[in-house]
Amino acid sequence: MSGSAPSWSVVIQCVVAGVVVGLCALHASGWRGGLRRTEAFWTVAWALALAAVSLVNGLLAVAPVVAQDGLLMLRYALVATAIVLSMPAVRVYSGGDLDVRPIAAMCAWYAAGAVLWATTDLLFTHRWVDGLPVYGPLWTAALLVPLVVVAVTVHKAVRGHRVDAVGGVMTIGGTVSAVLLIASAVPPPSVATELLAGMWVVPLIAGLLVVAAARIAAVRGDAARRASMRDVLSAVTNDAWLLRDPERTLGKAVAEARRLLGDETIEGTIRPLSRDRFVTELFSGAGRPADPVDAAFLRDLARVVSSAAERHALTRRLERAAFTDSLTGLHNRHALDRHLSDLLEKANVERSRVAVLFCDLDGFKQANDRHGHEWGDDLLVHTARHLAAVLGDGVFAARQGGDEFVAVLERAPGDAELRALARRVRDEFEAPGDDVVRTSVTVGVALWQPGDVVDPAALLREADLAMLEGKQSHAGVVLFDSRLRARVSARATARHELEAGIRDGEIVAHFQPLTDALTLEVVGVEVLARWRRNGRLRRPGEWLPLAEETGLVVEIGRQMFVAARAGMERFDLPVAVNVAARQLDDADFVRDVERSWGTDRWDMLTIEVTESALLYDAAHVRSSLATLAERGAKIALDDFGTGYNSLSRLGELPIQVLKIDRTFVHDIATTEGAAVLRAILALAEAHGLEVVAEGVERAAELTALIDMGVPVVQGHMLGRPSARVPVRGRRPLSVARRPDARADLYDMVPIGGTA
Repeated sequence: MSGSAPSWSVVIQCVVAGVVVGLCALHASGWRGGLRRTEAFWTVAWALALAAVSLVNGLLAVAPVVAQDGLLMLRYALVATAIVLSMPAVRVYSGGDLDVRPIAAMCAWYAAGAVLWATTDLLFTHRWVDGLPVYGPLWTAALLVPLVVVAVTVHKAVRGHRVDAVGGVMTIGGTVSAVLLIASAVPPPSVATELLAGMWVVPLIAGLLVVAAARIAAVRGDAARRASMRDVLSAVTNDAWLLRDPERTLGKAVAEARRLLGDETIEGTIRPLSRDRFVTELFSGAGRPADPVDAAFLRDLARVVSSAAERHALTRRLERAAFTDSLTGLHNRHALDRHLSDLLEKANVERSRVAVLFCDLDGFKQANDRHGHEWGDDLLVHTARHLAAVLGDGVFAARQGGDEFVAVLERAPGDAELRALARRVRDEFEAPGDDVVRTSVTVGVALWQPGDVVDPAALLREADLAMLEGKQSHAGVVLFDSRLRARVSARATARHELEAGIRDGEIVAHFQPLTDALTLEVVGVEVLARWRRNGRLRRPGEWLPLAEETGLVVEIGRQMFVAARAGMERFDLPVAVNVAARQLDDADFVRDVERSWGTDRWDMLTIEVTESALLYDAAHVRSSLATLAERGAKIALDDFGTGYNSLSRLGELPIQVLKIDRTFVHDIATTEGAAVLRAILALAEAHGLEVVAEGVERAAELTALIDMGVPVVQGHMLGRPSARVPVRGRRPLSVARRPDARADLYDMVPIGGTA
């Protein structure tokens, strides 16, 4: 056939083959872009078979004679392959199930044809005339019968389907290709039929090009649409962080869905579930079926809205937990600090007054211990309701902590009205239960006025101080005024000076002798703390109560134990140290004593405690004293008879020494006083306790104590507290018997001196 076909046909068929290779590349990109794998596979396979038909037919026109029979056989096989592959390709495009029976039949048909081609002259006579092949009698039937099967299969596949523009183009191209293929098989062979044998694929390839372009455009459009959906989801998610209202977030989602999907009937609903969970739905109001991608997009939008609603609900719940008291439902301390700070800033601009009512339950701890914590919680809830009822809804009320409540009044009324309101809070409070002593409320009132420093903490502190003043004075309601402010300021100054004195070593130790009643020999000393300020000693009554109340007495006690150890070593005398109730109540009391005193010579130490100190925490105090007694220290009960302990408790306490209070010594001249002293001495003897009498001021008192058998005495007549230590030598007994012996009962020498 060389030279029989026009050269332009060869070029066209080669170009067609190249175009088909490009078509395969398009389908491959569509495969990567999201087309179904099966569809892309059969499309590429079919296109390659068509390209091979066109290419071989072009080569057949220019091939040498020796190769023409082989190329003609190859063209026959490629045509058969293209026809067979058309069936699964059409089935895949139409969405139907693939029926392998007609495909198998056609494969068998063409296989039989190949056998006949090679062994007989029924299909091809293996002769060429004028460069054209001479076909056998069965050539046309062998080539065209399978087209009938393909036509029937295609008809069944597309029946009932709506044909779109792309489908129409593909149908026309397939029909034209089928007609051209039939024309190429009509005898007798000619240059035209041989040309059609390779060119019949062109219309079909053109259809495949349209399909590929449409598919690629669809993939790209779908990708762009999905990108737009992702952008919308991101925008709605970002807006959800700013829009605190879930309904507004839902409105934003509905508007974006309508714009992107082009459906103005899209609506949305959001419904709360249990435990701050929400369910959101977005749907088309027209009721039209949604595309799967569109439906997934709407579901994603709904999840964004639900998540935002749940996040905002959780945020509100956490804010309530952070700024609300879980027991009473009132605001907590954090909310109080924030509200009071904002309110004072506002009042400073508006030039208005702000009042704070600081309320505290009297006797709450005792009542709580007596009735139980559940009853105490009910009392706190009852108090919160009482404040809300008396103060009204417009007043900010908070639980400060424990049994303390605070109310903040914006644009506060006058002082008289504030006192009246605070009095109502106190007088109208009725604690539940039938206790004889009812729990009551003490109210402290503090006022901020324009011109004052904006200090929320200071305002709360003033209200707290007014409340404490109300407790101490039993007034119940106290307004923090100028007089209370001056008293608080003086107290703060005194505390500051005392702290500075402790830090600067102004607390010094004085020693008061303990004397043998008969010989007047000094048998020990009591260490007493004194404050030397600006060259003079300040009376203990001026600062010692403040030290005990503020807890500074703990550090003073540590220093006195250090001084006691030094005095014991220098004077070689037993020392006694007074211990305040706050020291005993300290958890590190025993450790502090051991650190200050040392690890030995415990037999030279006496620790004096008062009866009232034993009331703090009896178990803790007894444990601490017992530990020190095991070390070898003596425990003395100071000021016996003036406290609150019953006589029966003496046996329970680790006490070795009983110190008789000065009030009983001063009454020794009376019959009643002497009887009380004898009773105390008998009690001490019964419990095996040593006895020391305090406050001996007169010779008659000393004589009477000697007559009663008191072994050790202490008092100003025998030696005042001083930085010096008294003479230790024995004195003549007659000196103690003289009525005028007070003037020379003792001599004093400097500390460290000798008698």
